[in-house]
Amino acid sequence: MTTETAERDGAVLVIPPGVYAPQSDTRLLLRALDREDIGPGTEVLDVCTGSGVLAVTAARRGARVTAVDVSRRAVATARVNTLLNRRRVRVRRRDLAAAMGERAWDLVLCNPPYVPSPEARVPDRGARRAWDAGLDGRAVVDRVCDNAPAALKPRGVLLLVHSGLCDPDLTVSRLERAGLDAAVAARTRVPLGPVLLSRRAWLSERALVGPYDPCEELVVIRAQRA
Repeated sequence: MTTETAERDGAVLVIPPGVYAPQSDTRLLLRALDREDIGPGTEVLDVCTGSGVLAVTAARRGARVTAVDVSRRAVATARVNTLLNRRRVRVRRRDLAAAMGERAWDLVLCNPPYVPSPEARVPDRGARRAWDAGLDGRAVVDRVCDNAPAALKPRGVLLLVHSGLCDPDLTVSRLERAGLDAAVAARTRVPLGPVLLSRRAWLSERALVGPYDPCEELVVIRAQRA
């Protein structure tokens, strides 16, 4: 495998093997980000930053951005991409709970691993770390929901993208139980990718996809603190 160099959503990106490249979920989250009122002085946390494209986009609008990931390779990649795009972003290797509990932010962005996997254990290395999230796909999503209230300033916003396969209604209700005003802010249907196609039989057995369904739904959940 070779390192990919591409222009995505106005950003020049270097994406080495093992780092999640911007895809349909990233673009949906970027469109949701475009609708937020951010600018100079807005403090943004990009959790599970991957290539850093969301962090670069927020920084382009003048926000003060911190980007975090548990993957050393993703952190190195995000640092390179912020330099390539001449944007000042603080990039750190941190677990999401540590990053979200460190202080409060005006806006938290998150494109976490969310793909249901036949293996309950979440991988701690390798490419699958960027997408596999346990049997129900919620191993990371639930942690984001639990940590969101403490991570947001008053009127602060969380934008979280994930697949419809891991129950958007549960995400909304979990965030509401935590005291946030939450709703599905955007949705789209996209063709099943290679990972889901390779698991179609297993997903069908669990009634997560139909045996002939060619698509999955992606959603952005928007949650705001009072």
